[in-house]
Amino acid sequence: MSAHSRNVLGMAKNQKIDQHIAVFGESGSGKTVLVSSFYGAAHDSRPESLYRIIPGDMGEGVKLYQNYLGMRDSARTPEFTKFNSDSYTFSVKMKEASGGQEAKTDLRLIWHDYPGEWFERETTGPTEAKRRIDTFQSLLGSDIALFLVDSQRLLDNSEEEERYLKSVFINFGNGLLSLKDDLLPEGEKLGRFPRIWVIALSKADLLPDMDVVKFRDLVIGKAGRELADLGNVLKEFVEGEEALSLGEDFVLLSSAKFETGKIEVEKRIGVDLILPIASMLPLERYAKWSQARLLPGKIAEKLLNVGNLGVGGLAAAMVGNQKLFGKVALIQAIVSLMSKDVVNEAVKLVGEKLREANEEALAKHNYLQAMLTGFKIDLEKAEAEKVFLRSPK
Repeated sequence: MSAHSRNVLGMAKNQKIDQHIAVFGESGSGKTVLVSSFYGAAHDSRPESLYRIIPGDMGEGVKLYQNYLGMRDSARTPEFTKFNSDSYTFSVKMKEASGGQEAKTDLRLIWHDYPGEWFERETTGPTEAKRRIDTFQSLLGSDIALFLVDSQRLLDNSEEEERYLKSVFINFGNGLLSLKDDLLPEGEKLGRFPRIWVIALSKADLLPDMDVVKFRDLVIGKAGRELADLGNVLKEFVEGEEALSLGEDFVLLSSAKFETGKIEVEKRIGVDLILPIASMLPLERYAKWSQARLLPGKIAEKLLNVGNLGVGGLAAAMVGNQKLFGKVALIQAIVSLMSKDVVNEAVKLVGEKLREANEEALAKHNYLQAMLTGFKIDLEKAEAEKVFLRSPK
């Protein structure tokens, strides 16, 4: 990238890059335990970390950390939350750099937790029905959706796993269709809609012999048709349906190792990948979809434009820009051209080049770049360890 481009990228300060993630799972699938483990682990003695995770609501942060401490110190799981439709905002605050060189840029993860009960039964009245619609509308800006498959339910249906897997995909699809008229009142499809659906095995510690490849094969082998049908339902909601991914990315998740009278929170699986997944997959996938012209032009421009501080903002930070440029005082044509170059440059950072960029960022105390390149390294490592499986597309 040219020196001029880098100078333009340095125009804005105090920017926020928001990444939204929607978590879907039936009741009892472990959503509350998962978010408690995610937040608690970030505060449990990691002095070498490049960042801190700060809750947007301090009361929610206290509650989540209490849940985590209850597991760690008293082997007590969080109370079951029924019909709770919570959203959590986590700000990722970077480590201070010497000389004031670090950008005043925050990465924020907005975590939307959708009650599983609303895909398992009808609402009890108009008030609850409206709350369900409002809750779903709040997560429509998400780039990533985690779809939880419960290991306990797989064990309960051992040798007949298709009974559970088929039902969970069918029920979810039917639940979405029941919302369609309210979400698309004019019949027009949505430009903003979760486009990347990662299938996640929750409570993975219960199935210690199940790596992510075996998990993928189990899901597709036992319920591939139902998964494809769910994909067709999703396509009814989203504009540019070719730019949609379901059943292509898989991850193993375990909030801790649970045993009788003991919960070992340090033996979690995949929880530390949630922030890298939420940050990196949209960057990679949107760039590929844009190049293949699968994303409608206006949507691609909005998603990839560095000036919007979404995916493009992440790309700009990853390739070494200490500050990100904003939305004003820029000619749109220049922004669009630069955005494509920046995003493509970020996507191509893999393997040895990725590690070199990470080491250089650490040496220069560019902690935002170091964190983001570290996220990609974490995903590569998880793939090698068969905890995470990324779509080849």
